[in-house]
Amino acid sequence: MSKPDPIGYIIGGSLRDSFSARLVVEPSKVQEGSFVVTDSGTYRFYGLVTDIRLGSTDPRFADEQTERKFPPIISRALQGQTLFTNLEILPQLMLERGPDPLSPEYDAWRKEHSAEKEPRLLPVKTVPMHHSSVALADGSDIATIFGSPQDVGNFEIGSTREQGHPICINLDRFVQRSSGVFGATGTGKSFLTRLVLAGLMQYNKASVFVLDMHNEYGYDDIASDTKKQVIGLKTKFKSRVKVVGLGAGAFIRQKQRPDFDLEVAMKDISIGDIEMLSRTLNLRETAPTVLSALESTFGSHWFESLKNMNREEIEVEDERGKIKKVPHPESVAAWAGQNGVNVMAAEGLFDKMRRLFNKKYIVEKPGSDGIKEIITNLQNGNHVVLSFGDHETDLDYLLVANLITRLIREAWEKSTNEFRAHGQSEPRPLVIVLEEAHKLLNREIANQTSFATIARELRKYYVTLLVVDQRPSQIYDEVMSQLGTRISGWLGDEDDIHAVLSGLAGREAIKGMLARLQPKEEVLLMGWGVPMPLPIRSRRYDQEFWEQLMGSEKKVASEQDLIKKLGF
Repeated sequence: MSKPDPIGYIIGGSLRDSFSARLVVEPSKVQEGSFVVTDSGTYRFYGLVTDIRLGSTDPRFADEQTERKFPPIISRALQGQTLFTNLEILPQLMLERGPDPLSPEYDAWRKEHSAEKEPRLLPVKTVPMHHSSVALADGSDIATIFGSPQDVGNFEIGSTREQGHPICINLDRFVQRSSGVFGATGTGKSFLTRLVLAGLMQYNKASVFVLDMHNEYGYDDIASDTKKQVIGLKTKFKSRVKVVGLGAGAFIRQKQRPDFDLEVAMKDISIGDIEMLSRTLNLRETAPTVLSALESTFGSHWFESLKNMNREEIEVEDERGKIKKVPHPESVAAWAGQNGVNVMAAEGLFDKMRRLFNKKYIVEKPGSDGIKEIITNLQNGNHVVLSFGDHETDLDYLLVANLITRLIREAWEKSTNEFRAHGQSEPRPLVIVLEEAHKLLNREIANQTSFATIARELRKYYVTLLVVDQRPSQIYDEVMSQLGTRISGWLGDEDDIHAVLSGLAGREAIKGMLARLQPKEEVLLMGWGVPMPLPIRSRRYDQEFWEQLMGSEKKVASEQDLIKKLGF
């Protein structure tokens, strides 16, 4: 293993905290977040620069400008002896590389480790010796830790900020657990999510189901800041990506017709789907009781039955011949009276539910089973983008996203149980992309949605989440703790930074690194899908990216071109 040029040497530190190193090059050549290596004995240590600190042997040398008092040669010599720069290095991993291959000890070490084909990467359990050399990691170090872009299953997501070495995430590991993409508004979360999804689709590692609230992922779009064309996933992957519109005759951005439409059948709406909307619909505390009574009375047709009720009264003549008003036989009050339900509570629920009764995509009998078609496409290896079209309110998003995901979860649980019990075909891994995740995963309703269950348990059923959000602090703590790989752009809020780093070793040292990312194109990789945290410069979502991912489209030569090439 080659030795890169040193930038400093170890002068102290501890395993519990960080290593300290004295810099021997100009401070401007090292940045916070730099990936550095330290060779000591039979180990190579890998770490991150978390702080750069100026120091002096005596405060007077730092306070006074000696270069004005002495000739330049004396001033430089004096500064080299009295002024210095120290690095704080957070250790992450160590590689058991063995003695120098040219030394007599190497053969004995190799025999002792003959069962190992490659050197082992280990958690840091010891410290390097004093004055061990420190250097910036080179391309071979990056490949050792993060893998090479040429290796099967690796997807290049960006490069190191200083030297531009490619950084990969392992897609096999990425889809094994739920993950998250975070960043403040305008930091490019959607572009970064498109990058990851394009990698998953190209390498066919999993089926992808995108809940596209803002109609950004399916068809081509125009970037709001640069006004340049943004290529949609449907454009590149064609028939492998199915775009679904919400409601019959839906159009995406008023011009694109989807591959097929999705209408929600009334019988598919459960009372749990409505209870999840308690805050959005401003339901009273009595709503769950009324909903339970409706389900007991009408079964799966409770929604349709409630919609067909009214709040009318009719006039009847009593025994004395007087005219009085009583609830209409098909009214909410009449049903409540017959079933021992509080009339005011039932009528209050009916009034609040009018917002759902008026949704055109909720019908008694859909023209086709759109949900079944979505599930079939996902099971067969295709990818689905559900565009909400003009239905972009929180009410639409919360209801449809939770309902469809609940049915998808049930289908995957059934397939997994059949696979384990009867040896049927193994379910295809599924990644569900959830934008504006805090709306469905906040503390108030997280436990009532299918998404919290998926984050906690569905990994064993081949289903994981990819949550995309600008306010991670509003996502339920239990859900955040289940997110394996986290990719975060710049975050300005202290609570959001703390939420993204929750459960991560050394998070206090990394906190400043996350807060000082560039607003665009710089992200921090961390968690399950990468061996160690690292700030990187993300790839640009442009034509060059597509050419590298899929290969440049070769132009078919015309007959005239062939004749000219042959010399005629």
